[in-house]
Amino acid sequence: MTRRLLRGVRRLSAEVLEGVRIALTSMAGNHLRSFLTTLGIVIGVMTVIAIVGIIQGLNESFAAQIGNLGSHTLYADKWQWISDDNNWWAMRNRQNMGRRELEAIQREAVHAIAVAPQARTRATVKAGDEELSRLMVVGTSDQNLATGGGSIAAGRYLGGPDVELSRSVVVLGAGVADRLFPGVPLDAVPGKRVRIKDDPYTVIGVLARRGRMLGMDLDGDVSIPYTTFLRDMGGKRSITIAVASAPGDLPALEDELVSILRRVRRVPAGKPDDFGLNRQDQFLKLYDQLTGALYGVAVGVGLITLVVGGIGIMNIMLVSVTERTREIGVRRALGARRKTILLQFLIESSIVAAVGGAVGTGLGMGAALLVALLSPLAATATPSAVAIGLGFSAAVGLLFGIWPAWRAANLDPVEALRYE
Repeated sequence: MTRRLLRGVRRLSAEVLEGVRIALTSMAGNHLRSFLTTLGIVIGVMTVIAIVGIIQGLNESFAAQIGNLGSHTLYADKWQWISDDNNWWAMRNRQNMGRRELEAIQREAVHAIAVAPQARTRATVKAGDEELSRLMVVGTSDQNLATGGGSIAAGRYLGGPDVELSRSVVVLGAGVADRLFPGVPLDAVPGKRVRIKDDPYTVIGVLARRGRMLGMDLDGDVSIPYTTFLRDMGGKRSITIAVASAPGDLPALEDELVSILRRVRRVPAGKPDDFGLNRQDQFLKLYDQLTGALYGVAVGVGLITLVVGGIGIMNIMLVSVTERTREIGVRRALGARRKTILLQFLIESSIVAAVGGAVGTGLGMGAALLVALLSPLAATATPSAVAIGLGFSAAVGLLFGIWPAWRAANLDPVEALRYE
């Protein structure tokens, strides 16, 4: 039994090697026909790899940018970040989020490790002859960096005494510092004076550069103490309360905040929440839905092209069977089994498709890299995408090679020998 099994394995190995040799010899002898045959496979795989590479690069870039909002942070707000038009008027009529909610969360949220108010408005900021209009001014506290990430490049961030004493101090984003003080190193900016809506402020720090997210410049804001904001910018506005948890405590924190806010805002039992608890993964889910549709289109286009390429392979393999009918007859007369002939043509069609898949994969990776070099779009091709491209192309060759291989294996040896 063991000897028979070993003989079978050796025979199969020899037949596979012989099939590969014959396939490569046939491709080399008909290189133009082989090129045209694989062209459909090349285009299909290249399209899929390039689009998938671009989408995967965008996903990684988007996830990194969303991390700037804080991966373990909830944002309690009057507004829900993602909603439909039907909810807009209902949210607009909600009561503002304010100091009483902030103080209740600071006092009662045991799962919170940092709580920071975020009040926002746009104002003109001046320094000497430089003037920047409609800059985002954020009123916040000393715990803001702990909730949203970021770090200080020069000077210091807001401190507890700045908030308690309503000091007129400001922390600039790196982009704001560059424009207000052109040519001045960031570490020389702290200590300089600026005016926000004509009120004087002292610069105490500059934030490290963070780049862009969703088209927004993360280095284009200025931060002042929350209490100073209410004094100088007006207190009749809704705020956002950023609440950070320890890793793994976010679900418990969310339940806790719902309970606190419903009680403070006096939401009756059975009524829906009149506030939003927003988190960064809401953007990721929406983004995944959008890119999922693009994935579907890319795969659909690629599959259609692969099917067209597979039909081309089947056509050429049928021509090859016709051209090699006498050869098949001689091999059958000398004792070649039908399995051997079947395996030979299946291997040949698979190799033709796999070569096209390999070329298409290389071109697709090159196209993704070119997009990444020549545009702001990130692009990367993962090993899984490459493996899928090669696997699909080989499977297409195998599938569309079945009919020609079956015809070759079932030729009558006598008729094949008489074929001219």
